[in-house]
Amino acid sequence: MLALRILEIIFPVFAVAGAGYVYGRWKKPDMAFANQLNMDVFVPALIFSVLSARSFEFASYLTLALGAVLVILGSGLLALPVARFMGISARTFVPPMMFTNSGNLGLPLAVLAFGPPALAAAVVVFLVENVLHFTLGSYLMDPKAGVLRILKIPMIQATLAGLLFTFGGLTLPTAVATPIEMLGQISIPLLLFALGVRLTDIDFSEWRIGLLGAVLCPISGILMAVLLLQVLPLPQSQIGMLLVFGALPPAVLNFIIAENYRQEPAKVASIVMLGNLAAVVSIPVVLAFALP
Repeated sequence: MLALRILEIIFPVFAVAGAGYVYGRWKKPDMAFANQLNMDVFVPALIFSVLSARSFEFASYLTLALGAVLVILGSGLLALPVARFMGISARTFVPPMMFTNSGNLGLPLAVLAFGPPALAAAVVVFLVENVLHFTLGSYLMDPKAGVLRILKIPMIQATLAGLLFTFGGLTLPTAVATPIEMLGQISIPLLLFALGVRLTDIDFSEWRIGLLGAVLCPISGILMAVLLLQVLPLPQSQIGMLLVFGALPPAVLNFIIAENYRQEPAKVASIVMLGNLAAVVSIPVVLAFALP
């Protein structure tokens, strides 16, 4: 039964995030250190583990990567006239519509919906989204931002190292590869738990712009994905991945960057948090069409 299958996919995701929310309300933890560990150690370990694996074939994901780029850029183009019509700053509204939660939600959803073999495709999409966020996203906030600083980000360094192993035909000894893989496995549940804790910071004072973003983000992403599926020769195993990617809510990183650049962070926080709450509705709907 399709409804039961969707429930089996989304319940673990929202249960772990829900546990984070309950714990966040109860203990009010400072997740800064845990989030830093995830971004500096666990997620890079996951990326390197996937990219350096013998089964990873880079060429088979190029079309999916192109699709992810076009979904991101197309969502931004669709959001821009909406922001202007509503009298909202484009730098406040457009980035959250472009850069979505491909880490906290995208990675676990991909594995639960399409099985462990889909992790490689999910990591590729996650990398595309993050590279564009740290480059184009930073440029949208500040045209003078230095793009080369992206090379200092551990996730990017892990990507380059993983690709070196892929193209160089290199392999790590099992004794070394296994602990790296184990470290990577920590990242996905921690991403979800941290998302739940972050949801305790929802500010409903900017609910109007948050609601607009919660509706437009999945609609624009899904529309772009559906249009691209008419022209991109994606293998059957990756079609659902692109649809799910299009349906994801805004990434938490949007708020962090907006806060860093003092670009109306309260409004961006509302867009991000209400968008992620709305995913309880949008994700099951998309899974009904994306599941093989």
